Amino acid sequence: MSVHQSHQRARLHLPALRRTGDGPVSDAAASGAAGQARQRTGSLAVARAAAVARIVLGLVFLWAFLDKTFGWGYATPSSGAWVNGGSPAKGFLGGVSAGPFESMFHSWAGQVWVDWLFMLGLLGVGLAFLAGIALRPAAVAGTVMMAFMWAAEWPPASHLSDGSPSMSSNPVIDYHLVYAVLLIALAIAAAGRTWGLGGLWQQLPLVRRNPWLK
Repeated sequence: MSVHQSHQRARLHLPALRRTGDGPVSDAAASGAAGQARQRTGSLAVARAAAVARIVLGLVFLWAFLDKTFGWGYATPSSGAWVNGGSPAKGFLGGVSAGPFESMFHSWAGQVWVDWLFMLGLLGVGLAFLAGIALRPAAVAGTVMMAFMWAAEWPPASHLSDGSPSMSSNPVIDYHLVYAVLLIALAIAAAGRTWGLGGLWQQLPLVRRNPWLK
């Protein structure tokens, strides 16, 4: 009888030991799963924020192209539209009035090759960032454009060539530099994979052989 009770106590005691041992393992697994879920949620939020910035930036470039092409009456009047014979870059380059490259930009104003490069750059960067493809070459092209426009406005100058105040808000950082930094950052972050065609673009054989096209 005593032997039977001893076995019964052992059988009743062992399950209690198993439950005690399993508890901490289950808690750790649940905590790890929750941490991974939070990490995935955070990564998704960052990816979506980058996608929104990419789309907005693409629309900025694309709008500039369309307005200068058709003269919708915002920055470009209808009479100055590219389709009506206007020069998209003449007004900007001809109005340069500060910096060491003033005469060079004046000589470029109205040149056909400058207009074509400028407009193709606006269109290419706008479409690439809107679609989320070819962000790296588009970022390079956009950064070059922003560098030229920064040099044309020349924020370091406190006075224009006629002696009047330049009204520069910052001697180094202006919106052209901000755009360039955003272009580069979004390209490095591969922002085209979210809400864009970046994933499909990167699987193309040509792009896989030439990673710089990403």
